Formats: sequence, C-alpha cells, structure tokens
Amino acid sequence: MPRYFFNTRIGDELISDPEGEELRNPDRAWEVARAMIRELLKTEGAENGLLNAILEVTDGEGEIVLEFPFAEAILDFPDTPVTRH
Repeated sequence: MPRYFFNTRIGDELISDPEGEELRNPDRAWEVARAMIRELLKTEGAENGLLNAILEVTDGEGEIVLEFPFAEAILDFPDTPVTRH
C-alpha cells in the first residue's frame, strides 16, 4: 500500500509528518486528511491561524497529491471525496 504524509502548512511554516500512513488510495487520504483537520480544530480551536492552514498530503516521492485547506474541512461536505481516477 502507498504511504501518504500529512504535512501542515501555516503561512510560511511547514510542519512535516515524518512517519506518514499507509493507505489504499488518494480518496482514503482525503478522508483521513479531513478527519485529522476536524479533530485538530476541535481540540485546538481556530486559534493560531489554523483556519488559514493547509494540510499538504504527499506521496512516498514527496509529490503533493492533495492540498486540503483547513477552512474547507468545516464545511458540510458529503463523506465521499470528489476526486476522479
């Protein structure tokens, strides 16, 4: 299974995910990213510019496969991603 890394960008600062997570595909990475953002916003609140942050999901080669703005995670999207493969 491919490994995806969930790096958080707040302004010019990038907080790297050194371990990543093995997931079946980019759609599952989208689901995990959304859940991670929602949990972080629930525990940390919107303080420290988190609503302006972006979760950058990269693959094993470091290529960005998904950029998920934190503000979008609080919108009431359906639980299915809208990516097409």
